[in-house]
Amino acid sequence: MKRDFSSLQGQQFDLLVCGGGIYGAWTAYDAALRGLKVVIVEQGDWASATSSASSKLIHGGLRYLESFDFKLVKKALTERQLLLKIAPHLVWPLRFAVPVYADSRISRLQLKIGLMIYDFLAGMPFVKPGHRYFNREEFSRRFPLLDATTLKGGLSYGDAQTDDARLVLELIEGAMQAGAACVNYCKLLEITEQKGKGYTAILQDQAGNKRSEIRAKQIVYTAGQWSAIEAESSKWCRVSKGVHLLLPSTLTDEALLLTAREDGRVFFMIPWYGLTLLGTTDTDYNGDMQNVTVEEKDVVYLLDAINPYLKTVWTKADVIGSYAGLRVMKRSEKSSPSAVSRDWELKTANNGVLYSIGGKITSAREDAACIVDRVCELLGEDIPCASRDSLFPWAPDDYEKWFVEMSARASQLGIDEASTMWILRRHGKRVAEIFRDLEQNPSLSERIVPSLPLIYADLLFCAQHEMVVHLHDLLRRRLPLLILATFDEHDLRSIAQRVAAVLDWDSNRVEHEIASCNYRVV
Repeated sequence: MKRDFSSLQGQQFDLLVCGGGIYGAWTAYDAALRGLKVVIVEQGDWASATSSASSKLIHGGLRYLESFDFKLVKKALTERQLLLKIAPHLVWPLRFAVPVYADSRISRLQLKIGLMIYDFLAGMPFVKPGHRYFNREEFSRRFPLLDATTLKGGLSYGDAQTDDARLVLELIEGAMQAGAACVNYCKLLEITEQKGKGYTAILQDQAGNKRSEIRAKQIVYTAGQWSAIEAESSKWCRVSKGVHLLLPSTLTDEALLLTAREDGRVFFMIPWYGLTLLGTTDTDYNGDMQNVTVEEKDVVYLLDAINPYLKTVWTKADVIGSYAGLRVMKRSEKSSPSAVSRDWELKTANNGVLYSIGGKITSAREDAACIVDRVCELLGEDIPCASRDSLFPWAPDDYEKWFVEMSARASQLGIDEASTMWILRRHGKRVAEIFRDLEQNPSLSERIVPSLPLIYADLLFCAQHEMVVHLHDLLRRRLPLLILATFDEHDLRSIAQRVAAVLDWDSNRVEHEIASCNYRVV
């Protein structure tokens, strides 16, 4: 993946996609697979906002059954099944357990009925068996961290997990392989309509301070939170903030779905990169879109929500990392953001520009296909969607066989078991290139942080091949190190100096990147 802003100058495209999150990435990928000439631009880094601040889940949304949103759940479950098939390295099964206590808001019978409907909407269970019931003793043995004083039992069911930023990145790579021009740190400054026959767009290179003029027959905004402050689209949007915390490891291969006793909201406790991901909050947001922060009240809310369930309570001192993100939803007058539908819609502005509003990471592929269907209609083309039947760019053909072979090879190269699992998930069949680097330099099998399953060979490969512009891109989205560990200036300098030659950074640039990254960490 090479960034080339200069190649855009004077080009004409069928489609300009503005916004490099999950919806923009899927739209560009789908359109390029159909043979359209596509350009996608992102004013920051790929997945630098909402799409790297999710709960890292590919799921149907069990809680939406309470509001009888069967259509949304069915749609998401269908997409979950598809993603498990076409991206088996990057989307993997994860079972969730739901404890039932004497004072639980939802009874065991209600939960049982809900999970029967969930399995039915999903079709044949992708993890056998489907939902299961455990009595008090069985559930306590599975989750010894939970206080079992008033526990009555619990149920488990299947969903799936991913690394959200990696998902976006692989789609961008796929779009490029299919012929799309993809440039991060590229801002749309101005568009003008050309007598109803397309648009002229002025683009600003945020990394090099140059400008390019391009022409596009159609424009789609997949700008997420930025749509909420754009004059044309703000009237369609409602924004809520979600916060997640990273806490010490307590779970291995199963997650927990819990209910906050304060307000009845559902939240998750999920294993992720060897730690525990706790989230999320859901509060209306009207603040600065460029400065979304984790506030003390957010941390207190999540700790207060989880601690009644635990034998040993967590305090703020246990929080290893955190992140905040914004969800854009369809405009609604409902009082609580949690009650607003997560479904998606496509709007058309007076100038003919299309706007993607709302949606979920799980169902983004299907929604993007609808966007491209509409674009093809406007262009007078009749080209069927190809993303449903295409393996992801880095997906191996025979995943199970490949996983066994690559795991054995990783062991020979000195990579520990946990780091092996994550590097295979993160890079898919490209891992063969990383293994060749390790053959030349075996020391690269060392972990970057001893407690985390991420190795130096991965770091250097990302720096060299994944369109990294800034140190923060590398340490927050290519590898999620900045939310999994605490880094001081010495740590950042050590990493920056390791990748400086690959990224062509001189000593002044290294110091600038450290300072910028330090500011973002704080």
